[in-house]
Amino acid sequence: MKPDNAFDARLAAKKLLREGRSGALATLVPGSGDPYCSLVNVGTCVDGTPIFLLSKLALHTKNILADKRVSLMLDERKEGDPLEGARVMLMGTCAKTSDTSAARAYLRRHPEAEMFASFTDFAFYRMEIERAHLVAGFGRIVDLRPQDILTGVSDAQALIEAEAEAILHMNNDHADACRLYAIKLLGAEDGEWRCVGIDPEGIELQRGQMALRLPFSQRITAPGSLRAALKQLADGARAK
Repeated sequence: MKPDNAFDARLAAKKLLREGRSGALATLVPGSGDPYCSLVNVGTCVDGTPIFLLSKLALHTKNILADKRVSLMLDERKEGDPLEGARVMLMGTCAKTSDTSAARAYLRRHPEAEMFASFTDFAFYRMEIERAHLVAGFGRIVDLRPQDILTGVSDAQALIEAEAEAILHMNNDHADACRLYAIKLLGAEDGEWRCVGIDPEGIELQRGQMALRLPFSQRITAPGSLRAALKQLADGARAK
């Protein structure tokens, strides 16, 4: 176990947030106020904001439409005793969004959901995080603010505009690099790893429903610096 002075609660929470593909969503039942918890699939916007694809027929959606307060728990799905793994509880509000970039971000991470996205009873919902509570082991229980776990993007418009094309380019022309990132730099099992997200602080790789976060060594805000960073990572992976 690393000493406490080597533990960064913000990085641990960001990793859970970016790698989470499903979680427990808690909502409030109208009238009684009883807590209701359900399993939902999760995606993230470029800044890390959680996104859901929900049916208005589902009880959790009806609860949200009546009271937008929610809580979401994400965990690392560690083998063995689940209580020994890290988890983060996000608290805030949830509302329907018409942001097409949020929809694209979700569907990259859950391509099997594309058939439901056009159904009239389904819509995308965005969670605005107001606070968070991280449990990452003995002595590693930390309350966090939104700015501690979300990624600032105010200076990265050029990167955001280039994200979709860069992801497509990586998956079509550099699939070997995505695979090497996962198995050589992150110690993952071999397989067909693909890029599903790029933001100023790192990239997301995915194989099936397994997702991994690969951070950059420094903040990236433009396509040119992104290309250089990805090449440097690829060179490092091949050297291993």
